[in-house]
Amino acid sequence: MERSTDIELRLLIEAIYLKYSYDFRDYSGASVKRRVQHALLQLDCATISALQERVLHDPAAFMQLLQYLTIPVSEMFRDPGHFLAIRQEVVPLLKTYPSIKIWIAGCSTGEEVYSMAILLREEGLLERTIIYATDINPRSLEKAKQGIFTLDNVRTYADNYRASGGKRDFAEYYNSAYGYAIFDKTLRENVTFADHSLATDSVFSETQLISCRNVLIYFNKKLQDRAFGLFHESLCHRGFLVLGSKETLDFSAYGKRFEALVKQERIYRKS
Repeated sequence: MERSTDIELRLLIEAIYLKYSYDFRDYSGASVKRRVQHALLQLDCATISALQERVLHDPAAFMQLLQYLTIPVSEMFRDPGHFLAIRQEVVPLLKTYPSIKIWIAGCSTGEEVYSMAILLREEGLLERTIIYATDINPRSLEKAKQGIFTLDNVRTYADNYRASGGKRDFAEYYNSAYGYAIFDKTLRENVTFADHSLATDSVFSETQLISCRNVLIYFNKKLQDRAFGLFHESLCHRGFLVLGSKETLDFSAYGKRFEALVKQERIYRKS
């Protein structure tokens, strides 16, 4: 039974790639399996084969499935110590560049984007920075563009912000209405939101800093190395790469091409 399920799963992932050009073939098998099984219940399909038939003939069903395959789990200033380290160790070096390009890969619904924009504004860098915020999920990108988050979550964001070295009252960055926080649109004036896949797409710009946090944990080693290759190619000489708390360059094909700047916070610098 387990073998049949694994075969069905491989066929589904291959079908998605052939039909929609979304490539999940080198994502962690256990993670994809868990998410697909959750989607079966939500989409009322008895088997993975039934789900495959449905998504092949109904693009709307595929878009529903995509929401489960790319479950966005994020919060603003997540892991405050990470953002504090960027303020203290990375920002002084970024200030030496006349202009800055930052790539936030796998930006999900935008929490990381607004966190970075707020940090850069407080450090006097936002006006000379272009931020590329990319993701494979168009619905997540649309939400990120809107910059609207529930007030219930914003209380946690405010705590994170203070712990990350925030210099102002967090409430200055948004207006609240009907249970939502609507973030200041000037924070995204220099942000370009774009569809980009680390599995299939190539580098599009030279950057000084790349943030890809809590994305690579869903990739197998082959796809992780592909992503690291893209980051290495995109970063300028001595550029910065920041990863999530459970991610590391150790044991990757690119491990020796970066050096740890703040190892505990997964902040690296191109050698």
